[in-house]
Amino acid sequence: MSDQGNQALRHGGASPLLIMRHGEAAPGFPDPVRALTRRGEQEAGAMARWLAARVSEGELATPVLYASPYVRAQQTAEHIRDALGIPLNTLPFITPDDPASDVAEWLMAQQPQGPIMLVSHMPLVGELAGLLIEGSPSQGLGFPTAAIAELEADVWAAGCAQLQRFTQPSQL
Repeated sequence: MSDQGNQALRHGGASPLLIMRHGEAAPGFPDPVRALTRRGEQEAGAMARWLAARVSEGELATPVLYASPYVRAQQTAEHIRDALGIPLNTLPFITPDDPASDVAEWLMAQQPQGPIMLVSHMPLVGELAGLLIEGSPSQGLGFPTAAIAELEADVWAAGCAQLQRFTQPSQL
């Protein structure tokens, strides 16, 4: 393996991964167009302000922000985008029923340039956390709406991450 490849393995997950569930959404059909409720907007706003304060205090580096294409995830991520003044990128494969293993493979391919933040849905967010922390998507975390799990790992492979912090709007 090249020196560059070894360096990627050593430093591939040194930056945190923030996994966020969207804020509370209204019921409806079709699922991709469900929007945030007033409470969901408040939850997303509170979490965005909390993240912005951590970034401004130097506690957390500014993340690269990715969200599901579904309306409620985009709306939640827009709060983060606006609070941090960063671009919002859309990933088509982080919708509710996408496989956590596909997201883990994508994470492995990313170049380490700071924290990555994913705004997505249950069950994916819980399954991804379970896969990365416990090695199995069935061992996932329960995510209240707008909750954020912060993971760290040397490599984003099954069972290699540690949960550093779990924060939900009710804690702020």
